[in-house]
Parts: sequence; C-alpha cells; structure tokens
Amino acid sequence: MVTRSTIAIIDDDNFVRTSLSSLLRSYGYSVHLYESAEALLESGMIHLLDCLVSDIQMPGMSGLHMYQRLLREGHTIPVIFITASAAPAPRLTATELGARCYLSKPFDGAHLIACLEMALKIDRP
Repeated sequence: MVTRSTIAIIDDDNFVRTSLSSLLRSYGYSVHLYESAEALLESGMIHLLDCLVSDIQMPGMSGLHMYQRLLREGHTIPVIFITASAAPAPRLTATELGARCYLSKPFDGAHLIACLEMALKIDRP
C-alpha cells in the first residue's frame, strides 16, 4: 500500500500510541509517535506532518496548549483530539481552535480513519 499522508500521534500512553500507529499504518499512513506535546514541538518534524492525532490531557503541556502554540507559530496542520475526559470545556476549546474531530476514548478505529480522511480531504474508495 502506498503511503498517503504523514500523521503524528501524540499521547503519553504507550499502548494508545502503538495501537493507533498499527491501525494507521495498516491504512497506508506514515506515522510518527510522540510521548508528549513537548517531544513533538522539539522534534523539528512539524513541517513534514499532514495531520496530528493528539491526546488532550498529558503531563506537562496539554494537547490544546500544544495546538495553540502551533497556530501562533503559523502552523495550520489539521488536528484530531482524543481524550478520556467527559468534561465539556476541552471539547469547546478544541472546536474553537478548529479541531477536525474530537473523539472520546475508547473509540472505534473506523471512526478515527473517517476523521482522518475528512481532515485530509481524502475521498473514500
């Protein structure tokens, strides 16, 4: 399968990162994994990424603060936020920041793929 887009997965949970990586790779995406928002920001890879899949609640910088910083720096990479929290405030903030999707853990892998396709404007076969 030909790689279609490069996706960053940012989550402090190693199981979530590796599970999502396996799923996305099976659909032909190139995947970069980051254990924190800071790791992504320090990676120097931002310009190579087509979409971010980021947890919201992480030790250190939250996914929302990371995305706010990227926007301030002029990076307009589409983002899909994932979270285990049911609190409404992060969802509102994510929407205000322009998040393409907001998924509550646990979620169906097919839903994430649909969100990615929408975020990347990829037509379904």
